[in-house]
Amino acid sequence: MDSDFLLQTRLFHGLTAPELSAALAGLQASEKLFTKGTRIFSAGEATNRFALVLSGSVTVESNDFWGNRTILGNIDRGQVFAETFALLPEEPLLVDVNANEDCHLLFITVDVLLSGEDGERPSWMRKLSSNLLSISLHKNLMLSRRSFHTAPRSIRARVMSYLNTLCLQTGSDTFTIPFDRQQLADYLNLERSALSKELGKMQRDGLIAFKKNRFTIHSDGEA
Repeated sequence: MDSDFLLQTRLFHGLTAPELSAALAGLQASEKLFTKGTRIFSAGEATNRFALVLSGSVTVESNDFWGNRTILGNIDRGQVFAETFALLPEEPLLVDVNANEDCHLLFITVDVLLSGEDGERPSWMRKLSSNLLSISLHKNLMLSRRSFHTAPRSIRARVMSYLNTLCLQTGSDTFTIPFDRQQLADYLNLERSALSKELGKMQRDGLIAFKKNRFTIHSDGEA
């Protein structure tokens, strides 16, 4: 396990190497490999553990009774998922989590975090709890962004909202999005064919240029 990498993640930020070793032991951390398309967590199940992505990526999605899918987000290397449900073990998961590609995960059991008084907790536990709060707030922001992207009525406005956010996040007008075309359609709550048609129009209007999931946005196009 790459300790240097773990110490650079949000989850273990601020921990020393000895604290990391103690944390991994106390959290009963274990590694597991998943192939692309494998279901990692299923809606309706309860869990007392969450995972950190060591390599690859996973997709968090909501699938309703009628087979409609909504992509809620993509979790990349160094990020965690299912932490809220793990910390609320009486609450069943409301989402499915699938391997977006072959991935290597670090599973973390939270039982030790839910027991004991604050004064009795070692330094690594206090730091980890603080980091989990920060991660939770960041996740709430991500969900708010999705609501912002899906609020406009027109397809073009939704796409422009999403691409503009990525431009601001990356600091560049050229970037790679974490979704394939179907996943992007699901994320923006659109039909794939309608999205593909609108992307073609936007490219012809000079607003964007793209190849697969690599996009460039232009400020002088016709909105």
